[in-house]
Amino acid sequence: MAKVERIIETDFRAAWEVFRQYRDKEWSFTDCTSKVIMERLGIAQAFAFDTHFEEFGSIVRVP
Repeated sequence: MAKVERIIETDFRAAWEVFRQYRDKEWSFTDCTSKVIMERLGIAQAFAFDTHFEEFGSIVRVP
């Protein structure tokens, strides 16, 4: 079962910093927000077709 996790102010700010820091990547702000929230929650795997998850380094994309 999936749980919807709401973005909090600190997530928003951290995601914005990641987005700005990695301008050379083609990561969307949504990608950066997912990265920040997953790291906060200790989630190391993502079931996703978005290959940007592989570029994060800290998250393994499944399949």
